[in-house]
Amino acid sequence: MSIASRVKWFLEVNRAKYEVIVQRSPEAGIPSDKMAKAVLLEDERGYVMPVLSASSRLDIDKLNRKLQRELQPASENDVTKLFFDCESGAIPPVGSAYGVPTIIDDHLLELGDIYFEGGDRVDLVHMDGEEFFSLSPDASHADLVM
Repeated sequence: MSIASRVKWFLEVNRAKYEVIVQRSPEAGIPSDKMAKAVLLEDERGYVMPVLSASSRLDIDKLNRKLQRELQPASENDVTKLFFDCESGAIPPVGSAYGVPTIIDDHLLELGDIYFEGGDRVDLVHMDGEEFFSLSPDASHADLVM
């Protein structure tokens, strides 16, 4: 498939420096703590996209206390509609590309390199951590993991 058209457009418009690693496999040797993953949550006020490392587990209760909300996982139907150009379950962690407010886990801020699924489960986008965070200038940051 390659990276989603909206992600590619977003990276290009923002003149981000990135590379696509094609045909991800276990042999690639990328540690899961350097992989950013996204989860789509919602409540009556709308969507929120927490972004954390693939090796971590989101603490929804902690996030709800921090945001004073009652967020729950979004329905598969909502995810499919919002991420129309992505494979099922391959949510790119660039909420700004899709107009979704983003909150980034503090642990990701320490990474020099970030890898993430660009819209499918095969190809990865690799970029400098600072470059990645600059793509979400309005994102808030918090400790989101258990």
